[in-house]
Amino acid sequence: MKKSIAKNYIYNLIYQILIIIMPVITTPYLARTLGPDGTGTYSYTISIVTYFILFGSLGLAMYGQREIAYVQGNTKKRSKVFFELLLLRLITMSISMIIFYLVYGRIGEYAIYYRILLLEMLANCIDISWFFHGIENFKKTAMRNIIVKILSVISIFIFIKNENDVAKYLLIYVLTTLLGNISLWLGIKKYIERVPFKELKVFSRVKPTIALFIPQIAIQIYTVLDKTMIGAILGDMSEVGYYEHTQKIVKILLTIITSLGAVMMPRIAKCYADGEKEKIKEYMDKTFKFVYMLAFPLVFGIIAVSDNFVPLFLGAEYEKAKLLLKVMSLIILFIGLSNVTGSQYLLSTKKQNQFTISVICGAIVNAILNLILIRYFESLGAVIATVVAEFTVTAVQFIFIRKEFSIIKIIKSATKYVFAGIMMLAITILIDILIKSDMIGIVVQVGVGALTYFIILLLMKDSLLIELKDKVLIQIGLKNKSI
Repeated sequence: MKKSIAKNYIYNLIYQILIIIMPVITTPYLARTLGPDGTGTYSYTISIVTYFILFGSLGLAMYGQREIAYVQGNTKKRSKVFFELLLLRLITMSISMIIFYLVYGRIGEYAIYYRILLLEMLANCIDISWFFHGIENFKKTAMRNIIVKILSVISIFIFIKNENDVAKYLLIYVLTTLLGNISLWLGIKKYIERVPFKELKVFSRVKPTIALFIPQIAIQIYTVLDKTMIGAILGDMSEVGYYEHTQKIVKILLTIITSLGAVMMPRIAKCYADGEKEKIKEYMDKTFKFVYMLAFPLVFGIIAVSDNFVPLFLGAEYEKAKLLLKVMSLIILFIGLSNVTGSQYLLSTKKQNQFTISVICGAIVNAILNLILIRYFESLGAVIATVVAEFTVTAVQFIFIRKEFSIIKIIKSATKYVFAGIMMLAITILIDILIKSDMIGIVVQVGVGALTYFIILLLMKDSLLIELKDKVLIQIGLKNKSI
């Protein structure tokens, strides 16, 4: 991989982690302070506003990142794209905000929470992170959020004291997002120039954004609808709380993998625009291996430590989340792979129809299984539905790319990582038997397990790991660049 890709991956990883760093640090505190009911309440209300944000933003973020990437070297063209998409987003999000307030913000048990969440919609209205991702400036989005995220964490420990502080938590949540998005506007003049209003063709962007809006709806069905359906079918916010924290933990780890996809999308889009097909295949081959290299130790690691980790991290009230976390861990592999085939390849090469079909299939599977399984297995049923849905998306996308890439070769490339992962799992289980099951024990399990995994890969002479090792040695001056 080129150095710029490696740097952008690190910056985007930091950015994505910062988006969720608040719940990572505060989850044990919030789980105990707000309890399963409080957690379920804020999770449920956020799931509702997410639908309105989805409809208000259309598919503009994903579409905008791709379109900016196509013209990233031309200031005039990228400025035109920027203003057209910004104006369209302002119009559509304003309409969505009005409808949301009229339906949910006026009266009802959760009306006060929904009014606070109007600020979340405003934050998304002015979000321009897609522009910086399109020009491959991930440092900008990463660094601007550090201070506000730190402030939000401090605010939670200061202001959230008991189960009645759900409104305070939501306020901190939305102000964090709002301040972070406002900060991205500082210095924007450096990257764009003025464009006469008469030259802007705002509504010409509607049709292509809708093409990406449809898959976004489908994605939300099997990423957000789960929580909505648990609350609606069972009426038990505790079950929503179990699911919320399980999903949150898995998504934190998943970020390590999906951050590379966000970096690679504009790079592959540019290669596609330049007609560099072989370069695209080279990037795809490396990212598939990268996903395998990280996904298998994460999945096996979660399975090994979840029984000890959940009660220590979330509290004794979340005993049920142990099994949920083990099952949910499988989506790390499936989403990692579909991130490569879908977001990274199909969307970058203007095959959004195939991408749309794949996520619609996943959404249908998820909705049907939710209706059946939640009634009998509660939050576990939603987890099972999510895993099967993500597998479906990945399988359908593999079918679509089979003519451009050898599926057998892609699957075979996972062999080394599966073997190393199984050996790591065996070692971590043995450590669990031999030492005390506390946080220190978990740290030892994770440390020794990870070391075992990567040593085995080095002994098996894994090409990607050796390449990454050499790059690190060169960076710290322990190896000559010419070697």
